[in-house]
Amino acid sequence: MFFKLTHRSSKSNARVGKIFTSRGQIDTPIFMPVGTLGSVKGVFQDDLIEKINAQIILSNNYHLYLRPGLEILSASKGLHKFINWKMPILTDSGGYQVFSLSKNLKIKNEGVYFSSHIDGSKHLFTPESVIQSQNIIGSDICMVLDECLPYPCDYNYAKNSLGITHDWLDRSILEFNKNEPKYGHEQFLFPIVQGGTFKDLRTQSSEFISEKNLPGNAIGGLSVGEPKEIIYENVDLVCSILPKDKPRYLMGVGTPENILECISLGIDMFDCVMPTRNGRNGMLFTSEGSINIKNKKWEKDFSPIDSNLQHHSSKFSKAYLRHLIINKEILGSQIASFHNLNFYLWLVKEARKNIKKDTFHTWKEVIIPKLNNRL
Repeated sequence: MFFKLTHRSSKSNARVGKIFTSRGQIDTPIFMPVGTLGSVKGVFQDDLIEKINAQIILSNNYHLYLRPGLEILSASKGLHKFINWKMPILTDSGGYQVFSLSKNLKIKNEGVYFSSHIDGSKHLFTPESVIQSQNIIGSDICMVLDECLPYPCDYNYAKNSLGITHDWLDRSILEFNKNEPKYGHEQFLFPIVQGGTFKDLRTQSSEFISEKNLPGNAIGGLSVGEPKEIIYENVDLVCSILPKDKPRYLMGVGTPENILECISLGIDMFDCVMPTRNGRNGMLFTSEGSINIKNKKWEKDFSPIDSNLQHHSSKFSKAYLRHLIINKEILGSQIASFHNLNFYLWLVKEARKNIKKDTFHTWKEVIIPKLNNRL
């Protein structure tokens, strides 16, 4: 068994479950800290596990393929040993990064030709090569190659793109089934629902992917600039079609409000760079709202960053953190990143608690206005 549902909300589609991997169990709903290059920026691996209670992290095939490269990852016997991480890792295929970072992009049926954003070198990603790369990386959950559409997008382009993405999925499955895991730990493959913001295409993609009967399913191509109401409409539609007995992963989402609203629609897994990226820039998430720690109002505020959360960063005052961030001290970025990740993991833990008690809907309606406060 890969996934087991244990609780359901009576007033929404929120649910609690467990994902089982050979490197450990994952409680859902879950937020996955983003460690693009095998590093969650500014946070030690031990702190992620022991202080933040991260159960899985996300890394990226595109970035790892370019740096440090597959040769080094193979020689180290995979990413887990390379970064000294014993818990599960999910790797994104790198499709989104190819389309967002690369220049001289050419999408063809065989794959996508691109130039590295680092040195301009030429590369080709095919569905098969992306599976092979993730086999070498040794991630526990692997993603298929797909095309992530921009917003807004022409309908005919989106329709043609979806045909390519579905063809790539079939080829990915064939390649995945040819390969044995390299390091003695089972790997799982997730397909990705695409289709832009067009409901007929999203429906078609959801049905196509459901038929593949893979261990879990992802939803891509949302939170790329569209209004949040469109995100929720599409998530609701897709979740109504995808199998209920498999985990659903909403890629790249998002704000605390986004996460809670999408949990209520039936999403189980999330990732986003926002906690660490915003933290490095002085934007903090708290249980009472968001804080721009650079503002002068915090200069003499010696209270903890978030008195409702007991954790490592609560040792430090807002005034001290402001001092560090304003003066570009590395410790400031570390404390802010740690705090934001801890908050995100706290938020999904509270969501799980309230789903189990069947108070999720009421709790969500109370906490979201607080989270949207600008303090």
